Amino acid sequence: MTEIIARREFPPLYIWLDIAFLVIFAGLLIYKKKYMTVIVGFLIGILYMIVDYGIFHLVCGSRSISEGHSLFWVLLWMSMSYGFTNFAWIWLWISKDKHLFEWSMLILMWWFVCPLLTRTFAPAGMDNIVIQRTTGEYHGYMALILFAGYLAVIIYNLRQKDSKRRINIPWLLAIGVLVQFGWEAGLLVGGIRSAGFVTFAEKLGPLIINSLLETNLGMPIIYLIFIAYTSRFTEGLHRREYSVSLTERIRENNSERVREVRQTDE
Repeated sequence: MTEIIARREFPPLYIWLDIAFLVIFAGLLIYKKKYMTVIVGFLIGILYMIVDYGIFHLVCGSRSISEGHSLFWVLLWMSMSYGFTNFAWIWLWISKDKHLFEWSMLILMWWFVCPLLTRTFAPAGMDNIVIQRTTGEYHGYMALILFAGYLAVIIYNLRQKDSKRRINIPWLLAIGVLVQFGWEAGLLVGGIRSAGFVTFAEKLGPLIINSLLETNLGMPIIYLIFIAYTSRFTEGLHRREYSVSLTERIRENNSERVREVRQTDE
């Protein structure tokens, strides 16, 4: 099987523009009192850094970067960027936030325009940062986590007689695949992901495999965390007036719809 190589090439300005966006995005979330969303995004960003630098780089040796640039600091930015953005967005999806369309528009628009801004305003003569990783060392382990997570969800649903308390698997899959796809597509269209690749398969491979696997593998886990947290607390970090069981919270979540005004938003 052909090795899947995930590669990015971009000027340093790309990092600074993205950091500015992260500050704006986090500020808007705080303004709308999405405190738990911010906490989840930050914690996942730290977790991504531990996995990316500690496991992918130090253990697997799959990470490399062009000379003259710090792998640690670039990976720290990358981990906080896609860790915070992707999982804050996922939390908003799972909670069916009433402003989900606006949040989604903001994120997808940024992933599209950031490479264009960088290409136009990057100072001439600066060396691009080229960072890449091979995936053969760990994709099998990631596939195992994906299978185990969804197997647990399937077994739970098969054992649950009340259909209203079953986990909505198509909803989880849609979130897990489409969030990663939007990010990968933005990188590909912007020339960040496809730089240095020649064949169509090399460019398309990371888009398809990563969209199906890399974020999607965490969806059963993040959904369980969401259900456990929101069964007792609100998005604003307040204790719910009435705590509910996990299965009852799943029933509540299944009945909720995007753009509905709910007390748990407060």
